[in-house]
Order: sequence, then structure tokens, then C-alpha cells
Amino acid sequence: MSSDEIHRYGVVNAGLLDQTFALQWVQSYIHLFGGNASQVTIGGISAGGGSVMLQAMAFGGNLGDSLFSNAIAASPYLPQQYGYADFVPSQSYYAFAAAVGCLNGLPQGNVSNSIFNCLIGKDTDTLQNASAYISGSSRYGTWAFLPVTDGSFIQQLPSQQLLEKRVNGRRILSGVRHVIQTITRTHRCVQNNANEGPLFTPQNIVTEDDFVNFLRSSFPLFTEDEISRVLLYYPSTNASVSSELPDFATSGTSGATALNQSTFGTGQQQRANNVYAETTFVCPSYWLAEAFTNNGRTAWKYQYSVIPAQHGGDQNGYLGPALPNQGPDFEKAFMTIFGNFITKNDPSIPADIAAGASAASSSSSNSSTASTDPNESDPDAVASWPPYTLAAPYQLNLNQSGGTPFEAPAYPGVTALDNVTQFSDPGLRNDFTLVNAYTWEGGRGMRCDFWRSVARILPE
Repeated sequence: MSSDEIHRYGVVNAGLLDQTFALQWVQSYIHLFGGNASQVTIGGISAGGGSVMLQAMAFGGNLGDSLFSNAIAASPYLPQQYGYADFVPSQSYYAFAAAVGCLNGLPQGNVSNSIFNCLIGKDTDTLQNASAYISGSSRYGTWAFLPVTDGSFIQQLPSQQLLEKRVNGRRILSGVRHVIQTITRTHRCVQNNANEGPLFTPQNIVTEDDFVNFLRSSFPLFTEDEISRVLLYYPSTNASVSSELPDFATSGTSGATALNQSTFGTGQQQRANNVYAETTFVCPSYWLAEAFTNNGRTAWKYQYSVIPAQHGGDQNGYLGPALPNQGPDFEKAFMTIFGNFITKNDPSIPADIAAGASAASSSSSNSSTASTDPNESDPDAVASWPPYTLAAPYQLNLNQSGGTPFEAPAYPGVTALDNVTQFSDPGLRNDFTLVNAYTWEGGRGMRCDFWRSVARILPE
């Protein structure tokens, strides 16, 4: 929660400051638990990944390695980030005050009769209920109370400070989710991609007019010129797309792309899903990786592509227990990637773990003829996983092939989204490849450059 009054009488970005205090506590006491204060790794997913990003940016990136050396940001969440006293956060503050009975409509001259003083006198249940009510009234896919630029802890927009590479820590592992087409000797997985966005995007976008209205609602500070530029960078037919058309996976490197095809939608609907995904989760992961490419810092980037690769679905692969669509070989490899990054400062893993036990047993019973498929799984790429650089912006695509199909919801309880064909054992095999993140999905890196160019207007 933020406003000029909170900044005057309290603190803004209180949750982030609590995180910093916890990291300071770790530095003071980790030795009592057998830990090493110089080898601390922070990690988070979604809003937690966004917190990792902001801790890396904290105090203008001037903390160095004093709180942590390594960071893991999975799908780092970057909502629109306003100044602490700007119109949008202030309106949320006043609406919240009204909901708890602290807005009497009269000007307040000092702290004793301020809205702030009234709020701190309210009980926890009243405050929680008001918070839920105000957040629930926000625009679809957004929340009322978010991090703000305060000039101290958060000094700049992430798009700008990360461009200047002013960050804390030494190494980062940054990842997002996406589903691509998989080809095996037994079947072709006809599923799809770009699955960060559907949960947060209205699922009623059929025509280009619907899409343009979605853009105007999502980016209220955009002029018609900016809207036109989005249409240019996210091209699509202006015809309505039938919901009866088949969904299918993209290769990531050729043919249909995430611009128009997804497990959760096609045409204009997927266009909107992808805009939300790239502006909010995907591009921040690119910007974070780029920020750790000099001054002795190192970045590695990956993409989780196991069908359906929905937002939040990857964490079972590295934290456990594995989901039905995550085979034991995949879980072991993913956990080892995270473990090696934390303990060895490098996420590379042995080729045999990357390939998995199922690959070894399969190779002994199948032909040894070498494959010429450029998308063929390459365990050696994981064994010598190259850092992400601007000159060579490679990411590791973590996927699977084979398996037995089954139908299940990607988001149980979310009726707006249909069941998805997924794959489980027996027959799952790891399918890891090194791909160019910049040219991926029809030029995703170029689209992220576009969003950075208009980030001051968004603002992000």
C-alpha cells in the first residue's frame, strides 16, 4: 500500500523491506546453523520472482554481495510500477481507507487526525476484509496494492535500472514457462505454448476490436500511437477465430508462434494471452538475465516447456512432489540444476542426468542411427550450459517427449479454461535443447525491446 501520507508517516514497500530485514538477519546468524554468509541464494516464483528482481535492484544495486550472492527468479512478476504518490496507488489507498471507515472527506493537517492514524487503530480482520474487497475490485489480472518507485529502496523502473545493469548479487538463474511442439518416434504432441498469460487474461477475446479494447484497458496511459505499435509487434488476422479450431504446439523456431497459437487459445485470444505473458513475466526474465552480463556477474536462462507449462506448474519439478506430467528423470534433472546452481554457482548438470535413465534404456533397444533433427534433445548442452550474453542470448529449453496422453485441467477450479491433453509415464523422456532466446517464438527478444522502449509510459 502506498500514498504520500504513508510515505510521510510510515513506509511504502513495507513487504519488500521486511524481506531485506530477513536477509540481514540471515547474514548475522547463518553461521549458527552451519551456513556460509557469503554463499546465500534467494529464490522465488511469480510474485516471489518479482521480489527477487526488486531485491536485486534494492537501493540502486549498491548492496553488492552483502545480502546474497545467487538469485533464482522463476517467472518474475512485473506489474505496472507507479511512483509512491501517483494517482493509481493513491486511489487504492483512499478506497481502502473508505472501506474501513477512515475517510471522512475532510482535510487532515497532522498525524493525530490523519487517515494513516485511523488505519493503524483498526483490527486485523477489518483490514484484511477491506484489502480483499479493494483487490477484488481491481481490473482483471491486476491487484490494488503493488510495489512502487519510492526513490530509496526502489529507485527506478525495473526496465530502466536493469538496462543500466545496476544490480546486487553475482549470479542469476532466470526462467519462464512455455509449451512447444515435441516429436517422438511414437507420437507428435499436438499441444501449445505461451502459458504465463491465460490465468490473468479475460477469456472472451474473439475479434480484433476485443483485442484493442483489452489493450486500452490494460495500458490506460497508452495513446493511439502506442496501441498501433502493439498491433505492429503482435500481428494477427483481424478476422474472428472460432473456438472450435484445433490448438497445437509451436516449435519455437519455425512455423506458427506464440503470437497466435496456444493450448489455451488461438487468434485474438492467444494474442492477448501472449501480450500479458510477455509484458508481465517473460520480458522481465530477459531484462534480468541481461543485467547480469558484465562486471563479473553471470546469468543463465531457461524455459520450462512441459505441457501444459501453466503459470506455477514448474515448481513441483524442482521442489517436489512431481506432478503426473513430470517424469522421474525430469524431476531429478530439474532438481539437480537448481541444486548445482545453489551449491556450485553453476546450473550445468552431467549429461547422463540430463538424458535420464529412460533414454539409456531406450538407446540400448533402438537403432543407433544419428538424428539430424535440430530440435533433438542434447544432454551435452546441459552439461556445459553457456551463460546468457547479449552476443549469444541462449536459453535452455526444458521439455519432455513421449509418454501416455491423459486429459486434465491445467488450473483445477478455473472453469474459463478447458482441459488440456497432457502426458505421463510410461514413456516420458527428457528433451532438453539450447535455443536462441532472442529469435525464439517469432522474435520474442525484439518484442521485449519494444516493451522496454515504452516502459516509462506503462510504467514498468
